[in-house]
Amino acid sequence: MSNLELFPGMDPLATGILPSQIIRSYIFGDTRRIISPVPIDDSQIQPASIDLRLGHEAFQVSASFLPGHATIGKKINDLLIRKIRLDDSAVFEPRSVFIVPLIESLRLPSDVSGRANPKSTTGRLDIFTRLITETATEFESVPKGYSGPLYLEVVSRTFPVRVRTGMKLNQLRFIRGNPPTSDGRLAKLAEKVNLAYDDDESPIDPRIERGLSVSVDLQGNGSSIIAYKAKRGMHPIDLDKAIDLEKVDWYNVGDFWEVVPVSVTRDHTLQPGDFYILASRERIRVPPTYAAEMVPFDPSFGEFRVHYAGFFDPGFGFGIEGEIPGTKAVLEVRAHELPILLEDGQLVGKLIYHKMAQTPDKVYGRSIGSSYQQQGLALSKQFKRGASSGQIASPQDAILAPPQLVRS
Repeated sequence: MSNLELFPGMDPLATGILPSQIIRSYIFGDTRRIISPVPIDDSQIQPASIDLRLGHEAFQVSASFLPGHATIGKKINDLLIRKIRLDDSAVFEPRSVFIVPLIESLRLPSDVSGRANPKSTTGRLDIFTRLITETATEFESVPKGYSGPLYLEVVSRTFPVRVRTGMKLNQLRFIRGNPPTSDGRLAKLAEKVNLAYDDDESPIDPRIERGLSVSVDLQGNGSSIIAYKAKRGMHPIDLDKAIDLEKVDWYNVGDFWEVVPVSVTRDHTLQPGDFYILASRERIRVPPTYAAEMVPFDPSFGEFRVHYAGFFDPGFGFGIEGEIPGTKAVLEVRAHELPILLEDGQLVGKLIYHKMAQTPDKVYGRSIGSSYQQQGLALSKQFKRGASSGQIASPQDAILAPPQLVRS
């Protein structure tokens, strides 16, 4: 039986995450649910989400906010520092708050809501984004039946970044109804398909408790590098520098990142305020009939946040027919107020699986230009790979970041 047929007979109006073909109908169908004055390219449509684009201007404000009963325009006027045009690009300075109206707006059905997250590349650059709707009382959430504009709060936590109109920093999923998520459902899925593998590409028993448990790799598995720690005070990173397919890698790793070597004790202390890129020990799999999301913060694990960009698409680490033996989750980690000692194999996150309303007509992978399908410990696509990276590395380190295509 095909892995795409593990869950046959899905009702076209079933609850769950809406797939690419329904998103496409929201854009190009007779009833427009996603509205844009600029044509939406099909490349914006991912297996279980749509990439949203920055509009023509940004507003630097003195504080983050939720509009509540007020309009976003009123809140912006109350907190405005300056207004910036993005058509010719602009630099967002670290730790400054910018509100950007997005090009796309919505007119959702009464039974459909939305959930947003930063894109993978956005999270790996320590760019914190949160979607806001008019009169919203929570970030990253679009209420059922919402009709109106969308705004993005953008805070680059470490690097100055150069942005411009049309850039895609976040993505939006649509959910019909209130599909249940439970460990029981996940355990049944794990009986049908392997959800986790080790570095030898052998299946391992998944740890299921409030989602699939994810642990951190601090032994390197043949590499001398276990993490990257971001440097501060660098020149701006132009986010467009990864768009040219012939020039995927632009910046020297050593100019922006410190390499964290493996230690004899197989542990590392996270320092408050620092930003780290690490990798999971497990190689994760998400079959095409499911989408997943990493829980960003769980106080039971410790005082740190993991994974800003929490969406895992259908087919991540799986492929179409289960041909891929898992992919490591790259973890974007920041300690809060205290130094935190991480040890190899320590639990750092939970991956929550959500069923799709239908199997998507495309899945995550190189065939649709996905950047990180067979990643190891990989930085964002703006940075040079391997021998051209500008860092000293052992020959084994080449396995950490194999050449990738450019879109996430």
